[in-house]
Amino acid sequence: MTARITTIDAHTAGEPLRVITRGLPEIPGETILERRRWAEENLESLRRALMLEPRGHADMYGCILMPPATSDGDLGVLFLHNEGYSTMCGHGIIGLVKVGVEEGLFELDPEDPRVRIDTPAGRVTATAHLEEERVARVSFENVPSFLLHRDVVVETPTLGEVRFDIGYGGAFYAYVDAKSLGLELTPSSFARIVSMGKEIKQAVSEAVELVHPAGEDDLNFLYGTIFVGPAEGSAHSRNVCVFADGEVDRSPTGTGVSGRAAVHHARGELGLGERITIESILGTSFDVELIGTREVGALEGVIPRVTGSAHITGRHEFEISPEDPLAAGFLLR
Repeated sequence: MTARITTIDAHTAGEPLRVITRGLPEIPGETILERRRWAEENLESLRRALMLEPRGHADMYGCILMPPATSDGDLGVLFLHNEGYSTMCGHGIIGLVKVGVEEGLFELDPEDPRVRIDTPAGRVTATAHLEEERVARVSFENVPSFLLHRDVVVETPTLGEVRFDIGYGGAFYAYVDAKSLGLELTPSSFARIVSMGKEIKQAVSEAVELVHPAGEDDLNFLYGTIFVGPAEGSAHSRNVCVFADGEVDRSPTGTGVSGRAAVHHARGELGLGERITIESILGTSFDVELIGTREVGALEGVIPRVTGSAHITGRHEFEISPEDPLAAGFLLR
């Protein structure tokens, strides 16, 4: 039978978000991580169909709205991309709250406009900043974030030695100084950014063991490379993230700026209550502020609050026919 799946599309600071609203089967599991595993085993053809060409593209991103996995949660979410399923996504949280509130996908109390969201990485609490009935901005308090490894050096095939930090903000990233590689973080350098980001990610993944101190094995992988460089505007700095299978985040990366803030805090460069603005490859920006600390295993973690804005771009009803030889999608670069 032909599957019909409806979505509402948005972007957060330029990064796409396809919110799947109808047409998927119920995803079982007592925890969001269990549901993520089930989706990986059972929904791959639908993920590919909705993320890849001809319905999506190499840099498409999406999410699946679902019931919460905790007694005090408001909703649960899975995030998906060209390679699989994320553990957390900051731009996705901002976009989901924008779409969910304005399109009536879930209820929000204007007197207490918080949304408690269960993600694979843990609880994230978002706040919708309302102007009349519109969501002007969204802030979210992220999962505990931390610096795992500092000033590590890895040998890469074509770039030579690369120095990096490993930070966690819902996923693990290798943070690399772009200037040290002669890399400009501009749209004209897009191809180099992708190539270098993938090479560094592969080298770091092979050389460095990542173990989340809370002991959850599903989180123990390197999600991407984040190049850090000077801002072109008035922001503190610029982030460009290469994640999954060579996707480039058009936003500053919500989990990425969370990890950045944790790295700065561990280095004594950002204190509690201090806020910085980080811009993207497009010049769009997120604010990130440290609002508290929390132990993560034997490490001291911080609680980042990230703020940004999103915009709805359209609505779709996709048909996926079993007679279509390209029903499961394809990826070209």
